[in-house]
Amino acid sequence: MIFKRSLLQELFVTALSSFLVLLGIMVAQRITYYLGLAARGGVASDAIAALLGFSMLRFLPLLLALTLFIAVLMTLSRWHRDSEMVIWFTSGQGVYALIRPLLTFALPVIAIIALLSLFVVPWATQKGNDFREQMERRDELSTLVPGVFKESKNAERVYFVESFSLLQNKINNIFAQSIQHQKLGIIVAKEGSHDTDKNGDTFLTLINGRRYEGTPNTPEYGIMEFERYMLRIEPAEAKQEPPSPKSKSSPELFQEHTPDNNAELQWRLSMPISAFLLVLLAIPLSFVDPRAGRSANLILALLVYIIYNNVLSILQSWVVRGKLTPLVGLWPAHIAVLLLFVYLFYRRLFLLPLLPRWLLR
Repeated sequence: MIFKRSLLQELFVTALSSFLVLLGIMVAQRITYYLGLAARGGVASDAIAALLGFSMLRFLPLLLALTLFIAVLMTLSRWHRDSEMVIWFTSGQGVYALIRPLLTFALPVIAIIALLSLFVVPWATQKGNDFREQMERRDELSTLVPGVFKESKNAERVYFVESFSLLQNKINNIFAQSIQHQKLGIIVAKEGSHDTDKNGDTFLTLINGRRYEGTPNTPEYGIMEFERYMLRIEPAEAKQEPPSPKSKSSPELFQEHTPDNNAELQWRLSMPISAFLLVLLAIPLSFVDPRAGRSANLILALLVYIIYNNVLSILQSWVVRGKLTPLVGLWPAHIAVLLLFVYLFYRRLFLLPLLPRWLLR
C-alpha cells in the first residue's frame, strides 16, 4: 500500500512537471508564430490571445498523451535505476502489480483525452475558424501596427502610422499612399481617427495634413493642404469556405460517411487508444539494465513514440485517399504497438529472475 501510494504521488509530480514544460514549449512556439503574423499585418494584435487559446485546445489531447507516456517512463526508469524496483519485487509485488496503480493514475486522464478529442477539439477548431473569418471581415485599418508599413489587400493603398490610441481613437503622424485612375496620391497628416458612418461605412479621418497627387515618372504634381480629409476604407470580404472535417462534430462524422470524415473520426478515436497503449508500453520500456547506459531506454522510447505517431498519420492519409477501408483504418498501428507491448512485457518477465543477481553484484 505504501509503495503504491508513493508510486501514484511520484507519477503525479512527474506528470505535472512534464505537462508544464511541454505546455510552455508549445505556448512559446505558437506565440512566436502569431506575433510574426501580427508584425506582418496578417492578424490583429488583439486577436492573438483568442487564437492562442483555440490553438492550445486543439493540441491539448496530444500534450496529455505525451505527458502520460513521459511520466510513466521516467518514474519507472528512476525506480529501476535507484533499485527501488528491487524492493518492490522482494516485497512480493510482481510486474503485474504495476498495471493497476498505473491505470488508476492514467484512466482519468485518458477519459479527459477522449472527451477533448471527440468534442472539445472540434468545437475549438470551428470557433477558431469563425474567429478568423470575423477578423478577415474587419477593415484594413484594424490590423495596422505602429511603425510598420501596411499594404491593403487589393494592393492599391499603403498605410503607415507612428502611433495610435484605441481608447482615445487617435492616430498620430499618418502616411497613406493610393493609386487611383493611374495617378499616385500621397497623404500625410499630423493626426487622425478611425470613424464609422451611420450606414456602416468606415473612414480614416485626417486632420491638418497635405495631399500630393500626380502621374508617376512625370514632374506634374499638385499639392493641397487640408484641415479635415475623410478617406473611405473599403470593407473586407471574407471567403466562405465549407466546414472542414476537423471542425465538424463527432456525431456529424458518424452520419456522413466520406473518406475525409472517416479518417478524421479514426484520428479522434486513436487519441485515447494511443494514450492507453503508450502507458502500457512504458512499463517494459522503462527497464534499465545496470550494465547499459541510463539513456538507452529513453532513446528507444522516443523512437517508438515518433514511429507510432508517424504511422498513424500515414494511415490517416491512406484512409483519406481511399487506399484503406474505414474498417481497417488506423487499427494496424494500434495492433502493432499492442503486440510490441506483449512481446516486451513477457520478455521482461523472463528476465525478471536474473534482475536481483545483476543488481547485487
